[in-house]
Amino acid sequence: MSKVNIKPLADRVIIEPAAAEEKTASGIIIPDTAKEKPQKGSVVAVGDGKKDEPITVKVGDSVLYGKYAGTEITIDGKEYLIMRESDIFAIV
Repeated sequence: MSKVNIKPLADRVIIEPAAAEEKTASGIIIPDTAKEKPQKGSVVAVGDGKKDEPITVKVGDSVLYGKYAGTEITIDGKEYLIMRESDIFAIV
């Protein structure tokens, strides 16, 4: 898990997406153009929450999120997602 030098505001979190699957369960290699975007990742930074809504995820949590959730950002050459905590479905 990476350490980022950025602090999200309010109810936003930064997630490092898990790597896309390279092979199917039966061993077939998946080309880059056919890889599904992962919907799982690790929380690397969290905001302070809102006055009436404290943040419930913490740095290091492995989470599931929606297929189109968040905005892609690049920090120090690495891809991350920034999204509202409400876009996260579950901690796994």
